[in-house]
Amino acid sequence: MIQTNFDVLFQSLICILFSGALVAVLLHKLGRPIAWISFAIAFIGSLLGILLSIDVILNDPITLGWSLGTFFGEWTLYLDQLSAFFLFMVCLVMASVSVYSFGYVGEYEGKYDTGLMGALLNLFFLSLVLVVSSNNAILFLISWESMSLVSFLLVMYEGRKEGVTNAGYLYLTMTHIGTAVMTAAFLLMAYYVGSYSFDDISAASGSLPSSVSSAAFLFLFIGLGTKAGMVPLHVWLPAAHPAAPSNISALMSGVMVKMALFMMVRSFFEFLGPVPSWWGLLVLLMGCISALLGVLYALKETDIKSTLAYSTVENMGIMFIGLGTAMVFQSYGLTSLSALALLATLFHALNHAIFKSLLFLGAGSVVHATHTRNMESMGGLAKPMPRTSVLMFVGLLSMAAIPPLGGFVSEWLLFQSLLQTTAVPDILVKMLMSVSIAILALTGALAVAMAVRLFGTTFLARPRTEQAKNAVESPKTMLWGMSFLAALCILLGVLSSWIIPYIDNVTESVLGVSIGSSVVDGLSISPESNDFATMAPLLIALLALIGIVMAWVLGHPKSGTERTSGTWDCGTPLSSRNEYTGTALSNPIVRVFGNIYRPQSEIRTESTSSPYIRKRLFYEVHFGDVFERRIYHPITILFTGIAKRMTVIQAGSIQAYLGYIFMMLVLLLVVFR
Repeated sequence: MIQTNFDVLFQSLICILFSGALVAVLLHKLGRPIAWISFAIAFIGSLLGILLSIDVILNDPITLGWSLGTFFGEWTLYLDQLSAFFLFMVCLVMASVSVYSFGYVGEYEGKYDTGLMGALLNLFFLSLVLVVSSNNAILFLISWESMSLVSFLLVMYEGRKEGVTNAGYLYLTMTHIGTAVMTAAFLLMAYYVGSYSFDDISAASGSLPSSVSSAAFLFLFIGLGTKAGMVPLHVWLPAAHPAAPSNISALMSGVMVKMALFMMVRSFFEFLGPVPSWWGLLVLLMGCISALLGVLYALKETDIKSTLAYSTVENMGIMFIGLGTAMVFQSYGLTSLSALALLATLFHALNHAIFKSLLFLGAGSVVHATHTRNMESMGGLAKPMPRTSVLMFVGLLSMAAIPPLGGFVSEWLLFQSLLQTTAVPDILVKMLMSVSIAILALTGALAVAMAVRLFGTTFLARPRTEQAKNAVESPKTMLWGMSFLAALCILLGVLSSWIIPYIDNVTESVLGVSIGSSVVDGLSISPESNDFATMAPLLIALLALIGIVMAWVLGHPKSGTERTSGTWDCGTPLSSRNEYTGTALSNPIVRVFGNIYRPQSEIRTESTSSPYIRKRLFYEVHFGDVFERRIYHPITILFTGIAKRMTVIQAGSIQAYLGYIFMMLVLLLVVFR
């Protein structure tokens, strides 16, 4: 009876999202009222999805109960522990985004079709649910492409703004390339298995020729890596995420890129096993490159949303490090260590979904108040926007892996799995994996610097512009949506010893081994052996709370002893011109990594009547993405040149076009005679 009830819950989720999107599409001209209805439907769907996914993680997989017979086999929707975990992630973020959007949509009232945003939001939600629950390769690809096209329309939502169209088409091009490469992988597997069903492909795991498995692995890694923002396929991400509305940026960065991780785990461990060690080393290498370059590029950005977008590249790189480590351990039969690395990867994916969604929503609140994305034009926002600043601070602490928040626990677990590479028998593999520990540590330190730079430049000191000076706090629904995510950032860390066993259910369904009892011991987390490393997040939180209370009590002045005086300014009145900017804060790091950044500085002066006295001095530093400059720009020039040369065939003559058709028919008859 219970199983039947959850089957009905699954069906209700699909029907609610589809009907909500359909109604919003038909009635989108009603504007904000229909948008609010759409957000309410998405919120209800999120609650249903959370209940459904928790039941599957704790109990057994379920099937939707509907099926469609096609030329490519039977299309069914299916949820197991792995797909339920990612559905849970999607629904948590969607619940917060839905509440946030009630207030945020007012920004677009009278400027854009707000009803259309509600319709597209429900369609996006539906496509994400279909991606994680599809049980057929062709159905999965259709769902994947639907997710990509709907997200493209959302990126193009503010199409009248400068740069949005270019960002949208860049995203569309890159995601189509990724889908094409993924399609080749699935067709290759289906050809040898004789079926498009994921069940049949999984059952045939290990029977594919090694060359076929390796080719499918490379195709999937490239295709899925494009969606995940893996360097050097990341160029769409820092362009598309800032261009989209901030509530959509939270969904794209928080959960959409995780769909690539979902299918990587599914494919590499279930469809293409056994895993050779070089697969894991390749994933590990690309993860190190993506993590390090992602955080370095984030440090040079002045656009608050571009900074967060590059941070997503960094965090996806961290997840690839964990996934590659799990694959290497699995290749040597170290299943328990593989489970530990995969558990850390999935836990970090959940934490990143929460804190990155919170940060994008916070960035949306800041942009909503100041009408600019340039952090150099902000400053001092902690006073007019105290609640937003506190919530953003919590998200940045989690992103910087500060204990006892969730981001710290997941990265700590990842470090513990990497430190146990001594169990790998190959000395060369040990050395390569040891390097990844150093890169992960360097990435973590740079992430702290990036968090300090973002918060200090945006919220501290004095306002640098009138927009920042006149900023006001966000509407209540926006604060409610962010508050829920901020609370989760804290709870995922403090209560991690209770959460890890449930994630262990997911890794057990993939690898067939449970490590929850060996990792968690009461309130402490002790990977593999108690004498290796132990950490108790709840105790750390209690000690931190006691320290904060004591500092406040000892530092709080007694009644009547408080004295107010001006800040010492050397006789020169202080203003916003005396502040450090984000560019100045990151300048030492830019100098250290100058060979990677390749910055171009420009100095301009405004003269006075005297040639020896300058009225103003302007200093600007320009950065470019080295991959965009060295790889994508030449390719763009090449294809643009080819397209221009091919325009000669567009003669505008009906006779010429009939001639083209005739020649093509003759060619087809010759080839297929």
